[in-house]
Amino acid sequence: MKKILAVLNLFLLLGTSLWAESIQVIPSNPQVERIAIVSAFGPEVVKLKSIATIEEEIVINGKSFTLCEIEGKKAVLFLSGVSMVNAAMTTQLALDSFNISHILFSGIAGGVNPDLNIGDVTVPAKWAQYQESLFARKTEDGYNLGWHQEIYPGFGMMFPQNVEVTHGRLDDVDGTEDKFWFDVDQELLAVAEKISDVTLLSETDEAKLSHVPKLVVGGTGVSGMTFVDNAEYREWAFDNFQAACLDMESAAVAHVAYVADVPFIAFRSLSDLAGGGEGENEMGTFFGLAADNAAEVLLQFLKAWN
Repeated sequence: MKKILAVLNLFLLLGTSLWAESIQVIPSNPQVERIAIVSAFGPEVVKLKSIATIEEEIVINGKSFTLCEIEGKKAVLFLSGVSMVNAAMTTQLALDSFNISHILFSGIAGGVNPDLNIGDVTVPAKWAQYQESLFARKTEDGYNLGWHQEIYPGFGMMFPQNVEVTHGRLDDVDGTEDKFWFDVDQELLAVAEKISDVTLLSETDEAKLSHVPKLVVGGTGVSGMTFVDNAEYREWAFDNFQAACLDMESAAVAHVAYVADVPFIAFRSLSDLAGGGEGENEMGTFFGLAADNAAEVLLQFLKAWN
């Protein structure tokens, strides 16, 4: 019986050790200042990894972080995972684990602005969590918002609301700040505005566009928890927010960056038109092309950024 207990204890110790290793591996030089370069899912980071000089791979709580140098900048590359919650959680984990000076997001998005096309790259000046909403009570006279304010006109019963934000720059402990828009860093945006010689893909082995994609810096972007493939909703998003694009992560990362007081900017290329196309949703065809275009703009940004 003692031998059995000893064996069980050994397995328990080994299991605990392996579990702890999978939870957190400490980087060899955690004090080195790095840029965080974030993408939501695998295809968005392929081009960036192919350019980077990789130093080491770190696993924290099951999430991989690639420490590297890219275009002369020390960086940590990682995937946030798709969705607002994943993006916020993983970004905060990175901030807690590394010495991060700036946060850059590279990925795909759905196009909202009717003047933009698939493959175009947008670099919005501000982001909103536009699906933070009140589902209003329907009455004979229309929708009753009760004590809530109408920040923007609703889509049916869904009325966008501000987000309550708590951070250390507020005067009151546990106080909140109501925000709808989260601005990107103005110095980073100024660098993006200087990019002029970027060459964007219009064709890959899997997809071909009938137009030449372009880079658009400025304007707005919106993020929410739903994948959008609806022409009416897309039109509402543009009418209300003049959004260039919509996605499921950027505004969440902008929120975390704002609270942490870390400069943030996002590069998003259109993989589809969020329901505005003539046929089926185009993401399955063009996500690789769009991901590479967003990454190319980010690389040109790094070259231009001192």
